[in-house]
Amino acid sequence: MKEIISVNGVKTPDSPFSHIVKSGGFLFLTSQLSADLWTNKVISGTVEEQTDRALGNVRLLLQAAGSTMEDVVKITVYMRDVGKFEEMNAAYRRHFKPGKEPARTTVQAQSPIKGIDVELDVIAAAPKNRD
Repeated sequence: MKEIISVNGVKTPDSPFSHIVKSGGFLFLTSQLSADLWTNKVISGTVEEQTDRALGNVRLLLQAAGSTMEDVVKITVYMRDVGKFEEMNAAYRRHFKPGKEPARTTVQAQSPIKGIDVELDVIAAAPKNRD
């Protein structure tokens, strides 16, 4: 069974997807990137800035679903250029407590969206499943 979680004020996507799906005690977020969730406009910047904005979007969506960044269990990071891995890591570290980071996989992949260098695929525990 799945539940679509709506976020008040966040623009409905132009593409056929939901921002947050709850199922089996987990929250599955559509890949997050450096964009304004209120307008769906892409925001350019360095890899570090894009990662920071994408994780800010993750935080906002999780809060709307009753979860926090501490509930994130797995992130897959898609990077246009893994040569900029340390730039991504610099922003990533600011969003998680040391020793409490989620599992993570990083892969090099082209985004279908022009100007996007980083996309994040996030799975988090739903609020009732916190330990």
